[in-house]
Amino acid sequence: MKTISKLVLSGFGTGYLPVAPGTWGSAAVLAIYLLYAWFGQPSAMTLTVAMGALAAWSAVVCVLYGPEAEAAWGKKDPGHCTIDEWAGQAVALLWLPVIPRMTFGGVAAIACGGFVAFRIFDIIKPPPARLAERLPHGWGVLADDLIAGVYANVVVRLTVLLLIPAG
Repeated sequence: MKTISKLVLSGFGTGYLPVAPGTWGSAAVLAIYLLYAWFGQPSAMTLTVAMGALAAWSAVVCVLYGPEAEAAWGKKDPGHCTIDEWAGQAVALLWLPVIPRMTFGGVAAIACGGFVAFRIFDIIKPPPARLAERLPHGWGVLADDLIAGVYANVVVRLTVLLLIPAG
């Protein structure tokens, strides 16, 4: 596998970091989200567009090159391949409730909740996430992370709905 392919599939090197490379891959996406919120306009729409684009790009890369990653690293859903965590974490951060005039601290707290929830769901893999790993090729690498991202997103949205009063 080419060096550039390994760099991209490893989530730009996060897959090579020691101890829990999936967490490092997810943390990179959280950092992108927070940087975008800090330097951009932290509105639900702009953050969602950014995370949607990142999720779509990461998913396409994972599906197209997932089989190559499995062959190069010699196992199904190899730990060095963290582009799937990039896609799943971006899904976890989609459409999060960012209220107009919310402080950066509020945006960061909600996003960090999405990060923690995604890591939990990615590790425990509740149904049908574990079954999704059996899908062929890059789909098996990607699908469990997308499912974990959806679960995390729902949990964070419900938590915010219960904790932050309307209006």
